[in-house]
Amino acid sequence: QVRLVESGGGLVQPGGSLTLSCVASESIEYITTFTWYRQAPGKEREEVASTHDALGTNYADFVKGRFTISRDNGKRTVYLQMNGLEPEDTGNYYCHAFGSLIPSRGYDSWGQGTQVTVSS
Repeated sequence: QVRLVESGGGLVQPGGSLTLSCVASESIEYITTFTWYRQAPGKEREEVASTHDALGTNYADFVKGRFTISRDNGKRTVYLQMNGLEPEDTGNYYCHAFGSLIPSRGYDSWGQGTQVTVSS
């Protein structure tokens, strides 16, 4: 399975910005879908944003207009640009790779997560 490593988390004040990165251990050109999830303490993991090879991008209502997901196949990296951060955005952010453009290979991998804390 492809290995995913997230980075870019940290402590930021409300209204601030962070860019998360998810770097894959191999080429991502055949992976159809990347999704960023987050999990706050005591809460279930929730989907934040996804990018699909054919269907484009999708965002949870609570991040629309503030977060942007993108992928750079050449760099084997998926990004989550987060602007206008709110304390409610605090949590561990995970990257998930799923789906394949080639029949001989399947993808279903998670990264270890990167912590985002929004606090003054």
